Amino acid sequence: MRDDAVVLEVFPSRLLAEMAAQLLAQEGIDCLILADDAGGAYPPLQAIRGVRLLVDAADAFRARQLLEAAPLPEEDIPPPD
Repeated sequence: MRDDAVVLEVFPSRLLAEMAAQLLAQEGIDCLILADDAGGAYPPLQAIRGVRLLVDAADAFRARQLLEAAPLPEEDIPPPD
């Protein structure tokens, strides 16, 4: 990732950010996930502070188009009972 990375989107959880990152990676777009959740020790902070998905500025337009067309859920998928 270059120095001109931009925040593409802020997600309410790492799970959704990882899903989006995987979709972008399949299309050849490098991305980085930033979450201020104490290294995963406090996952509730993800919902409060958000999980940022960063991409290179040169890839931002295409990445946005891909995410808009993607069937990502709006919220986390609850764990099975």
